[in-house]
Amino acid sequence: MLTLALYNTYDPKKLHEAHLRAIARAGPIAYSYGFHLALVGFPFEGKPLDVAEEISTHTTIGEGGRYLLELAERSRFHLLEFPKRGFPPQFGIPVATTRKPSEEKEITPLELAERALRGESFLLLVGLGRHGLPKEIFKIARYHMDITGKRVSLETCTAIGAIPARISTLMEALRWRTHGKKI
Repeated sequence: MLTLALYNTYDPKKLHEAHLRAIARAGPIAYSYGFHLALVGFPFEGKPLDVAEEISTHTTIGEGGRYLLELAERSRFHLLEFPKRGFPPQFGIPVATTRKPSEEKEITPLELAERALRGESFLLLVGLGRHGLPKEIFKIARYHMDITGKRVSLETCTAIGAIPARISTLMEALRWRTHGKKI
């Protein structure tokens, strides 16, 4: 299981327009590339389907929130609290996405794709806010990954699109290479 996780570094008590836009943009991306979508530390109450329905009333993105709703209906949309000691293990290995991975924790997109094909699960954390992920998340995360491989800083919504696109493309190429055809 691959999960794209938006980590709220804006305001944890009040919902902002920036929250809604980022979530609305992430829904179709996660859906189209077969990822789960998790929201970490957002000021929502209720079940994921209730939250998806609420968000869909405020957006035209992704056919009016259709893909976010489909994720929720398929139990692929999750609401997580800020981690106290770590993330729930059912989401897999936490990976902080960053243009500055620490050398001892770095994993490349190719390594992650290979391991995902072998059945490992990963929680890919994207900081939603001006300062990216907090320092404590870099400590909690087992791995750090630069999706560009060139240490290039990406705008948040660009990263939200690039991460699943790159990982799924690598996985598809690996399947073709090892099986000679798409499976």
